[in-house]
Amino acid sequence: MDRQQLQRLHDLTGRVAIVTGGTRGIGLAIAEGLLAAGARVAVASRKAEACASAEQHLRALGGDAVGVPAHMGDIDAVNGLVDRTVGEFGRLDIVVNNAANALSLPLGHLTVEAWDKSLGTNLRGPVFLVERALPHLEATGNGAVLNVISAGAFLFSGQTAMYSAAKAGLMAMTRSMAAVFAPKGIRVNALAPGTVDTDMVRANPPERVESMKNAALMKRVAHPDEMVGPALLLCSDAGSFITGQVLIADGGLTPH
Repeated sequence: MDRQQLQRLHDLTGRVAIVTGGTRGIGLAIAEGLLAAGARVAVASRKAEACASAEQHLRALGGDAVGVPAHMGDIDAVNGLVDRTVGEFGRLDIVVNNAANALSLPLGHLTVEAWDKSLGTNLRGPVFLVERALPHLEATGNGAVLNVISAGAFLFSGQTAMYSAAKAGLMAMTRSMAAVFAPKGIRVNALAPGTVDTDMVRANPPERVESMKNAALMKRVAHPDEMVGPALLLCSDAGSFITGQVLIADGGLTPH
């Protein structure tokens, strides 16, 4: 393999990607990475102003991007995200399910409303986004789905039971999708970050963040940009023989 062949492995020129939760944190970092690799990108989040700001930011980087307000708990909005992306760019090659709801209630105090809200955004929405995207992914002959889960899917996670349950469910769906979609030319993988410097993590009490940091072998919190390399591997031809897998990027938190 020569240098040009190596560079082509990560070249996404001509491809189109959706990144949910793509206006900040890990999602925005991944969107920037996909854009830098040549992809056109649709980023989605609940807030229209955040989408507009992210679209402007990504276009300022020299890429082709659109921000689409979409709540992952609303299936009509999920369907509209796919339709808007294909209408804007004419195709869809990559889906990155990154949006998440960190709602947390202690066991023994769960409510049906909280459960539905958590699982709706963290599991149902991502699954049905792929369902809507499936014909477009299949048409490319080289589709890729990346489900961003969490190292919490592998831990006891007593404080984040609903969130971790949904992420574990998305991991199971990743494997099921990979098995069914492989003959369609679609790879499906998951990325499981550990503690990353995001708004979700910063919302915890400082002592909780410190505990999360020290639980990993590397004794630090990751920058969102550190999730870009793993994401590009799983979304590009560099990962052409990888499907049905979970890439854990957690600084040594989870033995697996």
